Amino acid sequence: MSYLKGLLSSCLVLASLMSLVKAVPISIDKTKVKLPEETVKESPQNVDTGLHYDRYLREVIDFLEKDQHFREKLHNTDMEDIKQGKLAKELDFVSHHVRTKLDELKRQEVSRLRTLIKAKQDIEGGNDIAVDHQALLKQFEYLNHMNPHTFEVEDLDRLIKSATKDLENYDKERHEEFKRYEMMKEHERREHLKTLDEEGRRKEEEHYEEMKKKHADHPKVNHPGSKDQLKEVWEEADGLDPEDFDPKTFFNLHDTNGDGFFDEQELESLFTKELEKIYDPTNEEDDMVEMEEERLRMREHVMNEVDFNKDRLVSLDEFLVATKKKEFLEPDSWETLEQNQEYTEEEMREFEEHLARQEEDLNLKAADLQKQREDLERQQEQLNAQKVELQQAVEHMERFKTQKDPPLLEIQRVEGNAVPESLGHDQPPVPPEHQPLPPGHQDIPLEQQQQDAPQNQQDLGQERQNVPQENQPLPPGHDSPPHDGHDSPQMPLDHNNVP
Repeated sequence: MSYLKGLLSSCLVLASLMSLVKAVPISIDKTKVKLPEETVKESPQNVDTGLHYDRYLREVIDFLEKDQHFREKLHNTDMEDIKQGKLAKELDFVSHHVRTKLDELKRQEVSRLRTLIKAKQDIEGGNDIAVDHQALLKQFEYLNHMNPHTFEVEDLDRLIKSATKDLENYDKERHEEFKRYEMMKEHERREHLKTLDEEGRRKEEEHYEEMKKKHADHPKVNHPGSKDQLKEVWEEADGLDPEDFDPKTFFNLHDTNGDGFFDEQELESLFTKELEKIYDPTNEEDDMVEMEEERLRMREHVMNEVDFNKDRLVSLDEFLVATKKKEFLEPDSWETLEQNQEYTEEEMREFEEHLARQEEDLNLKAADLQKQREDLERQQEQLNAQKVELQQAVEHMERFKTQKDPPLLEIQRVEGNAVPESLGHDQPPVPPEHQPLPPGHQDIPLEQQQQDAPQNQQDLGQERQNVPQENQPLPPGHDSPPHDGHDSPQMPLDHNNVP
């Protein structure tokens, strides 16, 4: 069980640094960064390891610790045997309650992974694509996806191996992240110098060298884990007489959870006094991100020297054995970060070339996005113009429907069609020259009309002579009397009495 606890402790420590480095933007002054107190005081049970299966790992370890038989087997099993899976068969002897709870934890974890897969599919727009959950679950190596219902021996093996491998990757990733951080700082400093004139560059370089000297001017740093370093903690932090230093008493004082081991966080707390000699958050020349990297370097060094079984924990026996070695009594001097540059000039050159390529790609993407924006704006203008044209056409059609057509009304009168009363209102009189001609008289040239005028008058006289007598108009005063509906005898007309 110590190995599993050490595994979890390692996750916590590495996650703390990774979150700090990633949380601090490159553009701000790193010398003013302080670790929040709650980060330091937070218990391991509440700190996220950074692994995407963090909760699952914690809960499995917690429930295995509750089984007495399994806890004893873990305590007596070598770490290498655990890694090789020799402890796996002991899972069959855990209590029914613990086994049932492990089954439930696995079902919950598989359900969580499936939910994540579905959410990712929805984000990528694949709602209509069938999802092969079994194929996608293969990427999660820390559990046996072929059996999503029960927690078996293979699941424990997978969990241990995956966590071990991920921790090793975390170590590498953490070092690479810090190296990139340091190179970015130097890159920004060089780019800033390019913006200055000769006098400005000279002053900036002088200030930079001055800050480096001030940072390097600090008291001697004791070798981490050495007698001198621990005695200093004994005296200054514990308030005890350095002449009374006792390794066993020291171990018990700083085993804060009383489990008989130094985990990685408990070890790191022993280096605070040494780090305070080098770093002060109020000083411009001191970088707090570098301080945390220095702390982890010290912890890794002590673990390499003292953790003999490589379970990521230091037991009391391991600690007492280490205090008897020459390295504990007469250690070499400790070289700090400023004495060991994290990168070479070749790495710096490659890093800047990579940044240049990234900037070029970003510029190309920005230009492409700008072009797309301009195209969209032109399309929008065209759509707006079409919209205006359509609105004007609709308004014109509506006005046309409400207006009366005078030529149409005249044609209806000529043909003898009744004109609706509603169409006759408010129509202005049509001038004679604009009135329609009778059928057969349209579009006659003026010269032909003048030539035909005498003939028309003769024809008109002839027509008048041929009118029947009864249809000829009466002289004035001889109009026919009104009829009352009865036939009345015709009175003879006395022409002698006509004046």
